[in-house]
Amino acid sequence: MHEEIVVKLALNNWDREMTRFEKLLTEISNEEMLNEVSPGKNRGVYLLGHLIAAADSLRPLLGLGDKNYPDYEIPFIKTADKSGQPMPQVEVLREEWKKNSVVLSDQISKLSVEDWFSKHSSISEEDFVKEPHRNKLSVLFTRTIHQAYHAGQLALLVKK
Repeated sequence: MHEEIVVKLALNNWDREMTRFEKLLTEISNEEMLNEVSPGKNRGVYLLGHLIAAADSLRPLLGLGDKNYPDYEIPFIKTADKSGQPMPQVEVLREEWKKNSVVLSDQISKLSVEDWFSKHSSISEEDFVKEPHRNKLSVLFTRTIHQAYHAGQLALLVKK
């Protein structure tokens, strides 16, 4: 019973952050996405690519299949912004975000309560026995917070 409530709360938070992020993306122009969120910091285009790559990495971590955007790993996860790595145009990233978020949210919604409390793919069976809190649900919590953090940065790009 309590597990079902906790999972429901986590999924509600995920859905709420996804909805907020979608709305935020409609408020930022493609030109604004090329700006740094503050002097010397990441550009909006980089943060969007970073969030696509991070969300896409949930797929194998949660046992939902392979990544759809493995080529985003180097420019958006392993490399800093403005490092000279080629990256897609803002319009392409917006479309990729939409496609990825719809598929991922659909897959996430189909996981059972038991699935959420099972181990994710980055932890060994031995370690999971010692640390059962390192489960799929904990990954969803941290990724939801991660996305909200970067959404807060991107909100700085919106012209009032």
